[in-house]
Amino acid sequence: MVCRAKGRIVVCVLVTFCCAFSPQPTRDSLREVAQHSHILIGAAVRPAQLSEKAYAETLAHEFDMLEPEDALKWEVLRPGPQSFDFSEADKVVDFALRHDMKVRGHTLVWHRQNPPWLDGNYSTEQLSHLLETHIKTVVAHYRGKVFTWDVANEAFDEIHPGKLRSTLWYNQPGIGYSGQDSEYLAQCFRWAHEADPQALLFYNEAEVDELSPKSDAVYAMVRDFRRRGVPIAGVGLQMHIASLHPNVASISANIARFTQLGLQVHITEMDVSLPVNERGEATAEDLRQQADVYASIVAACLSHPGCTAIQTWGFTDKYSWIGSHSKHTRGSALLFDRDYRPKPAYDALRRALAGANQGTKPTASR
Repeated sequence: MVCRAKGRIVVCVLVTFCCAFSPQPTRDSLREVAQHSHILIGAAVRPAQLSEKAYAETLAHEFDMLEPEDALKWEVLRPGPQSFDFSEADKVVDFALRHDMKVRGHTLVWHRQNPPWLDGNYSTEQLSHLLETHIKTVVAHYRGKVFTWDVANEAFDEIHPGKLRSTLWYNQPGIGYSGQDSEYLAQCFRWAHEADPQALLFYNEAEVDELSPKSDAVYAMVRDFRRRGVPIAGVGLQMHIASLHPNVASISANIARFTQLGLQVHITEMDVSLPVNERGEATAEDLRQQADVYASIVAACLSHPGCTAIQTWGFTDKYSWIGSHSKHTRGSALLFDRDYRPKPAYDALRRALAGANQGTKPTASR
């Protein structure tokens, strides 16, 4: 009888111990919530920071898509006219594959961050060969690993909205389509499609988030591409926001007209910068309003089935470009602070994703 009683006591003690130390349920990560809403949530990343434990763990836990900030740009990939260096970009792609993340490729054609040797006196024919070789080699190297490419980036001029920018690739001297508007870009899409017919090919642009003459010009170009069978799958809206009162209705209308062409829309480089003090700190009120901006942009995307991915340009204020770009007068633009603590914007974005009408959005891959 004593033994049985002791056994019952032991059992009771064990049950009490287990209950007291059972792990508490944790909230879903951004990527888990986003998957329920059938949308990808991503961040642009730097390969050098992947060795930092907090950086890598936060990235892998919270996001299911990433994009190299610079590692796929010409100045990194092309040490010489006849050579390629994929080592930095490979680190990013390998990280993504190990953590079940999709990869956006950024970017194949841009007028900036080109290597010094490209400023040489090349003929149109030589430039065309260089660009075709670059696009096909890079896309083929990551065939089946990079699901989406920003084929071209920021080809339209800011000073003269609606006009293509004068660049090495277009008309200085160009690759053979000078004066033919966007035909040089169409050719780049064709080359990329030849290298990987399964990849989704995007045109990515700055300052076209709202309805405007510049976004009108991008819309006219991609509508023409669709009409002519140029293999474009989507448009990237960068969404660098410096106002706490963006015109969300205009942004939503802009997303709508692109998706109505049968294109996908990705928000590709979102951040919401704030005024900061000498310590890089924003006010609590500005952080609250910033959270509202993030939530409203996410809601605008989620309201259109063709908006299939939301990506921020970085994810921690520790490594944001905003500080150096603004001479440290602005900052605090991302979802996590410098110590990887989630900010009000993180919670607002997560709530917006969780509140989405599930089951109405397509997946973001073929």
